[in-house]
Amino acid sequence: MNTWIKQQLEMQKESEFQKFTAGLLPGVEHILGVRLPALRKMAKQLARGDWQTYLKTACDDSYEEIMLQGMVLGYAKGNLLEKEPFLRAFLPKIDNWSVCDSTCCSIKLAKEQPEEFWNFLLEYLHSPREYEVRFVLVQILNYYVNQDYLSRVLQAVDSVDLKRYYVKMAQAWAVSICYRDFPELTLPYLKANRLDDFTHNKALQKITESLKISKEDKAYIRTLKR
Repeated sequence: MNTWIKQQLEMQKESEFQKFTAGLLPGVEHILGVRLPALRKMAKQLARGDWQTYLKTACDDSYEEIMLQGMVLGYAKGNLLEKEPFLRAFLPKIDNWSVCDSTCCSIKLAKEQPEEFWNFLLEYLHSPREYEVRFVLVQILNYYVNQDYLSRVLQAVDSVDLKRYYVKMAQAWAVSICYRDFPELTLPYLKANRLDDFTHNKALQKITESLKISKEDKAYIRTLKR
């Protein structure tokens, strides 16, 4: 299986796209330059087969091979109980925002088992690993910004203590989504939160960049800058 994967990746890699991707992911090594649609197609094919055996034996030799594992976890049929050991093994492998965010788009356990998956995510909210925390935050902003979970979302975002760039950016992103969808309920949080100034101001910036926010509201949001 790994031989087939490596052959497929080798056939579909593009040198110019490799350079482009490497520019977006400074410090990430072993990027082949395979586009996401091609990876998604491979992942869906792998997910239809014996995905458990694939994940147990998958290679971590390239950025794309790790990305594939996250996508397969999302596309494979199975509940949280079935996927949990594989997800726990995968999370420490995430070392960049691209794998993190693309994986979050694929893994939709929050839609199927919201409360169970929420409890799983909370176990990683205070991880010392930057991208494990970002994984939690991106899952939250993708799937939990709704009437039932909004207060818990804001509380979770506010409780993060890890001061790493991609964590802060995810916190700001999450707050902006909360305000976009529930402005009246999120405004008190914007006025009183424990985010550091960079993250707070970045959240305000993201809100003011949204096309769904009125000019009047944007003007007020700018007054909250620290």
